[in-house]
Amino acid sequence: MSTQPKFQRTKRRTWSLFGEMRRVPSEYEIVTHKLHAHFRRDPAPFEIDPNAPINQWYLKYREGSPLQVEDWEDFRDNNQLTYRSYIEQQNKRETYIDGLIDEFERKDGDADLSADWVKILERLYIPSRYSTHVLQMIAQYIGQMAPCAHISNVAHFQGGDECRRLQRSAYRAKALSLVHSPDLAASEKTRHIWENDPAWQPMRELLEKLLVAYDWGEAFVGLNLVAKPLYDELMLNQLGKLAQLNGDDLLTYMNSNFALDSQRSRDWTQALVKYAVERRSENRQVIQGWVEKWQPLAFHAVAALAEVFSTAPHPINPGFVTASIFASYQEFLSQCDLVSALSQSCK
Repeated sequence: MSTQPKFQRTKRRTWSLFGEMRRVPSEYEIVTHKLHAHFRRDPAPFEIDPNAPINQWYLKYREGSPLQVEDWEDFRDNNQLTYRSYIEQQNKRETYIDGLIDEFERKDGDADLSADWVKILERLYIPSRYSTHVLQMIAQYIGQMAPCAHISNVAHFQGGDECRRLQRSAYRAKALSLVHSPDLAASEKTRHIWENDPAWQPMRELLEKLLVAYDWGEAFVGLNLVAKPLYDELMLNQLGKLAQLNGDDLLTYMNSNFALDSQRSRDWTQALVKYAVERRSENRQVIQGWVEKWQPLAFHAVAALAEVFSTAPHPINPGFVTASIFASYQEFLSQCDLVSALSQSCK
C-alpha cells in the first residue's frame, strides 16, 4: 500500500509582517507598520478598479510625486507616538491650559486688559482660528495621502494639535466678548477681518494656495518646511512676547504650551527630510525646489502681519519681529540640511 507524503504547513511567525525581525516589535511598530489599506502600488493603491477616481488621484499625487524612495516603511517618528500615547500627552497639556484659564478667569484677568490691546487681539489673534484651521486641513490631507502610516500618523497628530489650538482661540474670543464687546465673538466680523484686512491677505493667499498643492510631497514641504514654522514663530513665540508686554499673561502661557506641539512637528519633519534624502539623494533637490517655490509668499505673509505689532499699546518693532522669525527659520532649515532663499527674497 502506497503512502502519500503529509503536507506540511509552514509555520508563520507571529510578527511575520515585519520580515526577519528577531525581536518582539514595540507597541509603536505593531500599531503603525503597514497599517494603510492602500499600500499596494501595482496596478493601483486601492483594491478596486484602477481607473476609479480615488485610484487615479493617488496614482497622480502620491505614486506620481517627485518625492520617492524605494520603501517608506522604514521611516520612524522620533517620538514614536501612537494614538494612545498622543492622547495621554495632549490630555496633560489640555489639563494645564484648563488650569490656566480657570485661574485667570477666577481673577477676572480679561477685565484688566486695555481696550487698545483688545483691539490688537481682535485684529491679529482672534482671526487666527481661520488660518490655523487651514493648517489643520493641510496636515490632514498629508496624513491621508502619505505613502506609509508612520508618516500619516504624525501628520494626523499635527492636525489634532491645530484643532486644540483653534478651539482655544475661539474660546478666548467668547471670553473676551463677555467682558469687552459682543462683537469679539461675532463670526461675521472676524471673517471680514480674515478676508479683507490688508495685514491678513498675504497669509490668506499663501494658505489658500497651499490647499490646492495636491502632490503629497509638495504639500508636506510647503506646510512643514515653509508655512508652518514661519507661522508658528510669528503667532506663538512673537505674539506671546507681545502679549506679555501688554499684560496678557494668559495668552503668553497658552502659546508657550502650543509651542511644544510646534517643536514636535519640526522634529518629525527634520527626521522625514533626512530619511528621504538618505534613501534617495535626488530628493534633496526636489525638496529644496519646493522650499524655494513657497518661501517668497510665506516671507511676505509674515512681514505683513508683523506690521500689526507696531500698533500695540506697548509695541515691538516689526523689523525686530521679522528678523527674529527669519533667524529661527534659517536655523531650522539648516538642521534639515536645506538652504533658505531669504537673502534673495528680502532684497
